[in-house]
Amino acid sequence: MPKAALYNQQGEQIGEVELPDAIFAVKVNEAAMHQAVLAYLANQRLATAKTKTRTEVRGGGRKPWRQKGTGRARHGSIRSPIWRGGGVVFGPDGQRNYKQALPKKVRRLALKSALTTKVNAGSLIVLDALVMDAPKTKEMVRLLEKLNAGRKTLLILDCPQENVVKSARNIPGVKTTHAGQLNVYDILNNDNLVVTRDAVTQMEEVLA
Repeated sequence: MPKAALYNQQGEQIGEVELPDAIFAVKVNEAAMHQAVLAYLANQRLATAKTKTRTEVRGGGRKPWRQKGTGRARHGSIRSPIWRGGGVVFGPDGQRNYKQALPKKVRRLALKSALTTKVNAGSLIVLDALVMDAPKTKEMVRLLEKLNAGRKTLLILDCPQENVVKSARNIPGVKTTHAGQLNVYDILNNDNLVVTRDAVTQMEEVLA
């Protein structure tokens, strides 16, 4: 059973905590993590590419010349797709769906693999508790410095805490989330994880 150092909110080590094998000591599956990251990035993507059809391009309401007698090909609008400046026939319409579904077992395996990777690298820090009476960025910076967590850190809480979120959101590279919203991309994209003891328990209930 892997162990991690346990710290208090003042940044002092007060002991060790045992981490459940079912989450933090599994066989790392890189394929599952890769698939989870691709799905996460795809789900963040917005279909912003769009072209105008002949009905949306400005102008072209009048017939350019009469139907017969000019010796030229017949045309009904200068905004036809075969004209320069006309509409686009098969261009993107802004309705494309980039969403990717991931099976529940694959998602859980990817989360366990990512957490195990951080434990193996010694990048997991466990806090006894993290509670703030008011938003104080200086206190959060001081705590992260004492924990040697660095500025690219993911804070994992057991439940949403507005004061903690506000204290950390102005620090570049620091992101907060809670155990119920963990994703593989955030775990792997941050150098260190700072987790509360209750969040570890909650992760065990959900993932194990």
